[in-house]
Amino acid sequence: MIQRKQTLFMLLAFICTVVCLCLPVGSFTPQGMGADMSMYNLWVVEPNGAHNFAVWALFAILLVTLPICIAAIFSYHNRKGQARFCLFNVLLCLGWYVVYVVFSQVLAYGDFHPSFAAVLPLVSMILYVMARKAILADEALVRAADRIR
Repeated sequence: MIQRKQTLFMLLAFICTVVCLCLPVGSFTPQGMGADMSMYNLWVVEPNGAHNFAVWALFAILLVTLPICIAAIFSYHNRKGQARFCLFNVLLCLGWYVVYVVFSQVLAYGDFHPSFAAVLPLVSMILYVMARKAILADEALVRAADRIR
């Protein structure tokens, strides 16, 4: 059934991912004089208003998780596939954090300060793990019911 708790977990993870895509995930404070630069998932906004697309990989990783999440929500009849989708999204969120740390260290714009939106992929990762656990519990329940019959 589509109205199970794992569907709600995946829907909340989808919302967290979309919100993370829209908000800045960090800022750079220059060493000397200059204005702060905001880092989004797709670009870094420089002090003069120009966009530097050096961090596009963050956007791409989160963008890939969205259709996988939708596919997982609507594949409720295939619990094993749904659990694999959740696991794949967890791995993609972990990959997002690896790329996030690399870009925050490699880009030499100044001191890096993460923002609140950088926590949202972690929240969605936790929600995917909770959804996967509920999916596997449902699968075990169905297997036990089939064994009793």
